[in-house]
This record gives sequence, C-alpha cells and structure tokens, in this order.
Amino acid sequence: MDYEGLAKDILKEVGGKENINTAWHCATRLRFKLKDEDKANTEKINDMPGVVTVVKSAGQYQVVIGNSVAKVFEPLAKAAGLDDADQQTTTDTTEKTKESLVNRFISFISGVFTPFLGAMAGTGVLKGLLALAVAAGWMQTTSGTYQIWYAAGDAFFYFLPIFLAFTAAARLKVNQYVAAALAGSLLYPSLVTLLAGSKPVDFFGITVVGTTYSSSVIPILLAVWLLSYVEPVLDKMFHESIRNILTPMFSLVIMVPLTLLVVGPLGTGLGSILSSAVESVYNVAPYVAGAVLGGFWEVFVIFGIHWTFVPIMTNNIGQLGHDYMLPMLAVAVLAQAGAALGVFLKTKDQKMKSLAGSAAVTSILGITEPAIYGVTLKLKKPFIFASIAGAIGGAIAGIGGAQATAFTMPSILALPTYLGKGFVSVVVGISISFVLATVLTYFFGVPKSVDVAESEKLTDFHEEQVMAPVAGTIIPLSAVKDEVFASGAMGSGIAIVPDSNDLVSPVDGTVVAVYPSKHAVGLISDSGAEILLHVGIDTVQLNGEHFEQFVQQGQKVKVGDKLLTFDRQAIAAAGYDTTVMVIVTNTANYQVEETQETAASNQWVLALKPQVQPQA
Repeated sequence: MDYEGLAKDILKEVGGKENINTAWHCATRLRFKLKDEDKANTEKINDMPGVVTVVKSAGQYQVVIGNSVAKVFEPLAKAAGLDDADQQTTTDTTEKTKESLVNRFISFISGVFTPFLGAMAGTGVLKGLLALAVAAGWMQTTSGTYQIWYAAGDAFFYFLPIFLAFTAAARLKVNQYVAAALAGSLLYPSLVTLLAGSKPVDFFGITVVGTTYSSSVIPILLAVWLLSYVEPVLDKMFHESIRNILTPMFSLVIMVPLTLLVVGPLGTGLGSILSSAVESVYNVAPYVAGAVLGGFWEVFVIFGIHWTFVPIMTNNIGQLGHDYMLPMLAVAVLAQAGAALGVFLKTKDQKMKSLAGSAAVTSILGITEPAIYGVTLKLKKPFIFASIAGAIGGAIAGIGGAQATAFTMPSILALPTYLGKGFVSVVVGISISFVLATVLTYFFGVPKSVDVAESEKLTDFHEEQVMAPVAGTIIPLSAVKDEVFASGAMGSGIAIVPDSNDLVSPVDGTVVAVYPSKHAVGLISDSGAEILLHVGIDTVQLNGEHFEQFVQQGQKVKVGDKLLTFDRQAIAAAGYDTTVMVIVTNTANYQVEETQETAASNQWVLALKPQVQPQA
C-alpha cells in the first residue's frame, strides 16, 4: 500500500489544506473539521484503494482507513503542514492534548529539525565526498571547483541559525520572517568582523561578548523562545493599523541586542558545557558509549527520544568541529539492515520476503522504520540480534575514536563524513554489525511460522477462541449506532453493552496499537488474529478523560490481563454511547462464529477458524 500517495489523494479530495481547520486520527479513522464539507469529493474518496468508507458525524468528516490509519495520517499531516500539537486534538480547535514536559520538548525538537533534516543531511554528504576527493588527490582545496562545491555543502550549516529560527518560529507561532531576521543579524558579516576584533564592542556602555554564532543551535532556539513572549506583548500595545510594521521593528530593536548581550552568550555557554560533558564521558569510556548508542539507538527511535540527540550532535560539530555519536549510530542502522537481510534470506513467506528485502535496502540508506516496524520488531528476535550486533560494532567504533566532521543521516552514504581519525574502526564496526546481525537472524531469528510458505501456514492453523474483553450483554454488531461498525466494514465481530469498567485482553498476544485518547486498543493474537477493541462511539472526543491505560505498544498480554479501565457512568453522563466493539479486522482470513450469550470473563464470544484464501 502506498500510504503517502493515499494521503496526498485524500488531502486533495477533502479540499486541500486550505479547507482543513484541524485534523487528527483515532483507532481507525482520519477525522477532519473542514471549513466547507461541500468542497470534499466524498465519492472519489470512497473509491480510493485503502479507504473503507467516509462518514459525516458530529460535525466531523471521517475517512475510515482501519489499522493503518496512523501510516496514512503521518504523510497527510506533513503535506498539510500540521504541527505535531495539532495532530491529536478535540473538536474544539482551541483545546490541545495535554502532554508531559518531556514529550513537548521532544515534539518541539522534532518539529524544528524535521523540515530541513534531508537538506542538512544531503549537504553533509556533499562535504564528505569533497573530503574524500581531496584525500584521494582528485581535487585541490584551492581550486575554484572545490570552493564552489564546498560553499554549496557548507552554506546550510554555516547559516543553520536562520533555518532553525524559521522552523522554531513556526512551532512557537511567532513571525517567521522576524525570527529569520533576528538570526541573520547574528551572522551579519560586518558585525561578525566587529565582534571578532581586538577592540571591545559596547551597546550603551554594556560590553558585548565576542561570540561566533555560525553553525550554532542553542542560542537561536533560546532567542526565538523569548521572542514568542515579546511579540504578543508588542501586538497588544499597537493598533492593528500599524501593528504589522511596529511589532516587527520593536521585536528586532529589543531582541537583537538582548540576544547579543544575554541570550547568545548564555546559549553558547550551555552548548559548550553540553559538548564538553559528552566529550568527557566519551573520553572516559568510549567503548561503553559506543555499545550503548549502537545497542539502544533503535530503541530510542521507537520511543521518539532520538530527537533529543540531534541538537547535541549538531552543536558538537559547531563547537568542536566533529561529533563522536554519528558513526556509532550508523553502526546501529546497518545492524537493522543486516537483520532485515537475514529475514529476507531465510523466510519462504513471499509477503515477508518482499517486505524484508525492501526494508534492508532502505535501512542501508538510513531509513530504518520499515525494517523495525515491519520486520525486526514484529519478529522480536531479529530486533534483539540487531541490537546486540549494534552494541558490538558501536564499541569497536568507539574504541577507534571514529568521528563525523559533518552532520548527515547515519547510513552507508555518510561514510565519507567519517574520514580521518577512527575511519577504519567505523568501517570495521559497521561491517561486523551488519554481518553478525544477518547471520544471527538467519540461523536463529526467524520463527517457524514465518519460515514456511503462506499456504502451508494457513492450513496448519487451528480454531482460535476470542474471550469476552468485558462483562455485559452481547448485541449484534449490526445494532451498533455507528454505520461503520454496524455495516461490518471494519470486519466481523460483536458488541457488548458493558456491566463492568474493566477492559481485559480476549486473547494471548501482543499489543500493537494504543491511542492517546485511550478509548481503543489493537491486539494481534499469537495465532495471527488482529483484534480491535473500541470502547464507545465517538469517545475519541473525550481526549482520554474517564479512561486509564495499563498497557503499552509492543507489550505481551495473556487472556484476562487488564488493558484499560473506563468510567462508563461518567462517559454516559457526558452524552456518549458506551458500547464496546470487538472486531476481527483481518476477517478475510477466518470463518467467524459468534455466540449470543451474556458476556462473562470466562466465556468465549467469537470462534475463529482460519481458511486458506484463493490466490489472486
């Protein structure tokens, strides 16, 4: 499925980003608040491969996708220019999801760096290739060709504060052009020369610290953050007829000297402390640092905390001229590629073979998400073997003192940026991690259920029973007051009017999806049945209120393990139907038998008999 293509088609047919007030998703649906629903081409969206149906309800335009909804929403949000903070919201566009301080910080860093990460990585590769050309004697640094290409490779990093100012301003709802002008003033050639001179520079008698801001990260982020407080105050001071001129003018009048006198030196000092701390830890035990980063980097990626390392790495290059972490991360990335290759070589399942092969290639080029979520983490052992191989390779890179002289995405393409000290060690580390992960996965990492042809696997299945996830009264799915569930478009199943506030696992399996609104849980049983448990109708709008979650994505569960609790009385009092839907989303693989009894914790409610599907 081309999720990105589907996302672009849906965005176009709902009227484009100009017609979207806000958008988010729940367990199965893209949910839009459109400015004009008449502009949406519902018939075309309904006919798109990958779309189950379209529902208009509760003032929302809902496009039902199914379990893959998050994969469609991500490129849609990017194409529509939605901020992360707007991607999970309620029907009130002024109300934002409550997030922890850590999550907001990670979201901010991600939002600041993501828009230009590809461009920054590309220019980093260019600088690495130029370094390789010089080392090989193919080019001289004094030649015009080299200097022109070096300007192309280095300009982005030199003017990094301007790009950071622009994206940070977008995140903080500040005038982006004023923020860019603020950053540009720090890099203004005559001012840079003045501050670099031997004669002290003062501003109304206050000495300005002579600091270089090219390639810096922290000073401009602090400055734009402070600007986000200054700008609203100025807006309130001036009448709207002159606000568009005077607010930018006074913002710069205040913020440029304030940044040069206070914010800039403070940010530079923090950056120096951070770089020195990282270097000190590395100098004490480089092999430990390499093993930890090589072994756990993809774990950081899964939880999204890898973004916190990006400003540290870019700051290291700006402050020290090099970074130790990037080569170790390349080792971790290539270990995932090796594990995916091991699955590709071993499995006879054509669907998994195709997925693993493409994931191995994309991982070699630095994109590991397809390998992680589609192959290695799904099969568990390959992910563990990749982590072990990454730790060993990372330790080797750390011992050898490998370092990067430019920022780029960790991948095989980044090798030229590692030229110099420790280059041999990072090549050895990458090679060992890749080969070791491949070998371990090939011999020990592919379960038998994946190491057979799909037709063999299906005929070997036995009937599986789905137990009641909540006590209550069973009603036919067709009686549910939601046309998507009632029509069976999401799959076969039953509904339960609950007598209890506890939702428990109806199968032995793995949690594959939990949602910030806590109203739904996706499971995959050990036998392969995909189960969606959905509490209530339109309860995503409660934004997690009256729900408490007890499991995390990737967690193994047994029948009867508590997944979440919900206050059904409070939910009903808020005006929402509390019916619990139990849906088998991969119904096509089964003959589904339903019970008509009252649901109890020790009773099955669905019996699933696998059936071999005819080949297309």
